[in-house]
Amino acid sequence: MTNGFGGLSRQALDWVESKWQGAVLEEAVPLEGGTSSLLYEIRASKDGEQQSVVLRLHHKGEWLDQEPDLARHEAMSLELAEKSGIAAPRILAFDESGEACGMPAVLMTKVPGAVILPPAYDAAWLDGLAGTLAEIHRHKAEGFPYEYFAYNDARRLERPKWSRVEGDWMRAFYIVAAGGPPVEYCLIHRDYHPGNILWEEGRVSSVVDWVNTCRGPAGVDVGHCRVNLAQLYGTRIANEFLDAYERHAGESFVYDPYWDLLSLIDTLDGKPAVYPGWKTFGMAGLSDELVRYRLDEYLMSLMDRFDDF
Repeated sequence: MTNGFGGLSRQALDWVESKWQGAVLEEAVPLEGGTSSLLYEIRASKDGEQQSVVLRLHHKGEWLDQEPDLARHEAMSLELAEKSGIAAPRILAFDESGEACGMPAVLMTKVPGAVILPPAYDAAWLDGLAGTLAEIHRHKAEGFPYEYFAYNDARRLERPKWSRVEGDWMRAFYIVAAGGPPVEYCLIHRDYHPGNILWEEGRVSSVVDWVNTCRGPAGVDVGHCRVNLAQLYGTRIANEFLDAYERHAGESFVYDPYWDLLSLIDTLDGKPAVYPGWKTFGMAGLSDELVRYRLDEYLMSLMDRFDDF
């Protein structure tokens, strides 16, 4: 291992140097907030100035067993984002197999901005979040080889013993298992939530973490963001986000609560708890108990929407 480079191996550093030609590497700093991969900001002197890039290393064997092409997937997603004019990192290089770098890797530009999680309701922040997502969905991404699939099979989910409304969750599983409405696919980020949005001077500066990008229903992105907002701030803010998204998307989006329900169920993985990244970004006051309470509350709000349809 190499001192001053965050524990990165000599093999990884050699690979970065080979792809970032002319750069004299000076430091590697682990980036916080990610849970599914290792992220580093690598700083160097290049062309007489200080520059930085970001290196993502896919280290989770169980994820790679399911999707061995994660590095290629993100590289293609970043290429598509650049061609579409979406503010995102630019791909510099990738190692799909990990043979060259030591583990599957993506090297990309470092984009400006920082994650902001307001301590309370912020209308301008919520509007920027919604408007940016609506812009992503304007792209149809025809020919992009990755298409949406659900992470959880609703038919196999067990009764959530942690919940106060177990029966309603079971009803939700049955609804999702029955299948959704026909929908036109578009470009979806697939992990759109406040922790993947960077801000600068009150505006969204970039969207990061394009590992799972695909063509799919816009409602999946909307629903995923709403689940995160419901846990962070409660159902009312999640509903405010939906209203803002509908304003930005206009007639191109037809809301159906099915995609909200599916997105909610897709987040279930054991007993719900506070997402570690939120604490990293300064969100205080959350507890596992509060998150579970809010998920129950959000579920019931969705079931009410089904009753209205």
